Amino acid sequence: MNHGSAARDGRGPEHAAPAARPGLRGVWRALAGLAVAAAALSPGCTCGPSSPPPPREEVARGVTLSVFARGLDEPVALAFAPGDASERLFVVEKRGRIRVLAGGRAVDPPFLDLSALVSTGEEQGLLGLAFHPRYAENGRLFVNYTDRKGDTRIVEYRVAEGAPDRADPATARELLHIAQPYDNHNGGHLAFGPDGRLYVGTGDGGKRDDPHGHGQDRRSPLGKMLALDVRGQGPERPAPEIVQIGLRNPWRYSFDRRTGDLYIADVGQDRYEEVHVVPVDRLAGHNLGWNVVEGDGHCLHDLPCGLEGLTPPVIEYPHAHGCSITGGFVYRGAELPELDGLYFYADYCTALLRSFRWKDGRATEPTDWKPILDPDGELSRPTSFGEDARGELYLASQDGVIYRFSRRR
Repeated sequence: MNHGSAARDGRGPEHAAPAARPGLRGVWRALAGLAVAAAALSPGCTCGPSSPPPPREEVARGVTLSVFARGLDEPVALAFAPGDASERLFVVEKRGRIRVLAGGRAVDPPFLDLSALVSTGEEQGLLGLAFHPRYAENGRLFVNYTDRKGDTRIVEYRVAEGAPDRADPATARELLHIAQPYDNHNGGHLAFGPDGRLYVGTGDGGKRDDPHGHGQDRRSPLGKMLALDVRGQGPERPAPEIVQIGLRNPWRYSFDRRTGDLYIADVGQDRYEEVHVVPVDRLAGHNLGWNVVEGDGHCLHDLPCGLEGLTPPVIEYPHAHGCSITGGFVYRGAELPELDGLYFYADYCTALLRSFRWKDGRATEPTDWKPILDPDGELSRPTSFGEDARGELYLASQDGVIYRFSRRR
């Protein structure tokens, strides 16, 4: 499950530095040189080929990544239900089940089992879960999965009456159906924004270079950030609003619970992984660049490629460091106040673990946490972060392990 990285385009996940296309090797070298030079000139992007420094010693010595649970089956998303006093962790498994973890242990039977409806080939599967902000009152939850035909379905369910550890399959109500031309770049995430709408990130539909141009096609729902108004509960489906265009595969994104800013981690193709930060007061109307550019102004095809009107990422890193970014959250917990305001992200291919702080329109304090939090290299294939009601952070590995950012004892 590589989220549509270069490794998913005919190469294995161990291929961290993809070769250039035949006949364009010199162009790629020239662009790489320009990227380094441009890093100092791009006001919003923390870019360049070098790794960021580790955290300061006084910060690093108090933080650890502890094992919270083991034995999950390909976990790809983590969620907590708003207003849930039990603080249960809901784990989305790619094959179609949602498991409840109470005290770090799985509750049987599963909260919801959609395995009979879900296609799990390539990057498909049960991929996302979001609880309604008033879940404690209305019991509404929303899932994102790939159906047996390979299409994306956004479906609402409700918790079973009198059974808080079970969703009621009979309450299924489809909100959105998106035809998918290929079996990769499906996106998959769901998140509620500060405006109360459900945000649905869609990939470009798959294959190299976005051959159908979905990312820049405002008529297509693919390669977009969509917003759904789910206040209505009747049989009619809410009309999706296109909020941003120009995405390749926004596997994971999140809203800063304090500021409302939107952080989008978009998986790259051959060269760069990237993070965009969209301010809460300007959530709509951005063109994030794909398939015109990859990363911060690196033209995909033509030179020059016309950067006017494109919103660049605030962070990029080359495929020498990884090949499939896993977006996380801004830490807003109380257990580790020294991390307050840091946005954490990882990479599926290399298990890098990094952070930065968004301040005054810039990504500042880029930090490499892997030497501190994963010195023995045990973390493998990180698929998703989670944020509990207190703002504490969790991290899922596709190998079945759930970690928690904790105070070192």
